Amino acid sequence: MGSSSRTAVLLCLSTVIAGCTGQITPPRAAAPRSPAGPQSPGGTADRVAMPPAAPVVLPGAARSQEHNSADAAALREATARQALATARAWGLDAPPIPAPEPPADAPELRAVQGVTLRPGLPPVVARVPTGEKVVFLTVDDGAEKDPEFARMTRELEVPFTAFVSGYLARPDYGYFRGLAEQGDSIQNHTINHRDLRKLTYDQQRQEICGQQDETEREIGVRPRLFRPPYGEYNEDTLKAAASCGIEAAALWNEEAFADHMEWRYADQRLHPGDIILTHFRGPTLWKGTMPDMLRQVLNTVTAQGYALGRLEDYL
Repeated sequence: MGSSSRTAVLLCLSTVIAGCTGQITPPRAAAPRSPAGPQSPGGTADRVAMPPAAPVVLPGAARSQEHNSADAAALREATARQALATARAWGLDAPPIPAPEPPADAPELRAVQGVTLRPGLPPVVARVPTGEKVVFLTVDDGAEKDPEFARMTRELEVPFTAFVSGYLARPDYGYFRGLAEQGDSIQNHTINHRDLRKLTYDQQRQEICGQQDETEREIGVRPRLFRPPYGEYNEDTLKAAASCGIEAAALWNEEAFADHMEWRYADQRLHPGDIILTHFRGPTLWKGTMPDMLRQVLNTVTAQGYALGRLEDYL
């Protein structure tokens, strides 16, 4: 083709919309458009459909982080489903709220409501000074040794502190060893559960120190905490407890039964740091079982937005 012909072709292409009478090779047919693709006003395809873009491949570290994040989310979801299933199996309204991380150091005890301090003596605590929505379950005496209660606390991961009296525990210390093995704490509630105010100093010391020795022998741990029977004590009680290695005496603000809760204060509400009292008892003394009692406690605690913590982590 001569230079004049090439010029004609270029001119023709530049004016193709207006029409061209020159002899040129017809253009190739446009690629068929997708039925759903955008169209120009004249009805021809606006653009040819492009193949889908290849998936973005993250570099190794970012890809690993993404996978780990997805795995963690899946694990949290599975854990939540399992917690809900376990709670429903035990007849709870909702799964218990997990306890917060325990403090690195126990809160400083000051003479505030719920804490009694006397120089040189163990503090007496009914409410732990904390701003967290955590309360503490304590179970006294040791008469009822219900395996379903032990299983329920284990499956629901409910922490509690047992204040055991030797004369009631002796028929089956194995039950309390089992509780200790699953992470529960066995503390001192005296040997014979007597009103300590009616005893001499030496008698009180025998009651408290004797239970210290017995617990260490049977459970393998010497208690740090002590609860006076009936919540009754005097200065000799605290002196005797201190001489046996007791670091704090625990009282309570609420008491739980199989069918109801009893409250110290008129608002009938839990408060951060409250200690809840209950007992190793069954249908012979209660209107229900120990699992019924624990169900009562957990439904109340959870409904009020609290978690159960380990008392020993705070005292």
